[in-house]
Amino acid sequence: MAGTERRKAQAVSFGAAAATYERSRPSYPAEAIDWLLPSGARRVLDLGAGTGKLTRGLRDRGLDVVAVEPSAGMRGQLARVLPDVTVLAGTAEQIPLADHAVDAVLVAQAWHWVDPARAVPEAARVLAPGGRLGLLWNIRDERADWVAELTRIIHTPDYVDNGSTAPVIGPPFGPAERLDVEWSRRTGPGGIVDLVASRSYIITMPPYERAAVLARVRHLLDTHPGLAGAAEISLPYVTRCSRAQLA
Repeated sequence: MAGTERRKAQAVSFGAAAATYERSRPSYPAEAIDWLLPSGARRVLDLGAGTGKLTRGLRDRGLDVVAVEPSAGMRGQLARVLPDVTVLAGTAEQIPLADHAVDAVLVAQAWHWVDPARAVPEAARVLAPGGRLGLLWNIRDERADWVAELTRIIHTPDYVDNGSTAPVIGPPFGPAERLDVEWSRRTGPGGIVDLVASRSYIITMPPYERAAVLARVRHLLDTHPGLAGAAEISLPYVTRCSRAQLA
């Protein structure tokens, strides 16, 4: 499969693993969400909302949240866990909202799948004057040796870098600001395996290749001196955040 075709296949792969995604993917730290939201924001768009991992944190702040997600499978999971949130089919390039509808557009774990040339002006269109675009990614912290080894196991030639260190935004937004938030999430060995299985480049593998990668992950968890026999594992993350104000 050619690179462009592979990337397209990965971008639309999540619906097939929506339940695994919901079960295994982490939420986002409060410090990151608070930094991304502009002061006084009331109406917020969670764009590329997936199963609602970020949506929960926005709703719990009493905000008026609308979630937009292209995958029917992901929307189904979101509607199941957050039945009180408005969930719409749409993409970053075609947002199903009126002009100036929201105070902030937040995009979690998804900006690397969009076409910035179309998504940036579309985000600007739905923002109120002076609104903010906020992007965030949960990145495994590879300063832990076992996490670095996990990455070596799962990063295949099909891996797509998410560009979280310097995401493309640009005009009509002002310069992007950056914040990294360090935190950790406790999960079990099965949760680590599910987390790997929820990655787009793993989902789209032939079944025999996927099974081989997951077997190597289980072997790491069973044999690493700091993990073997552990019922609970602390998985360290760095949440990379970028925010840009509408000029």
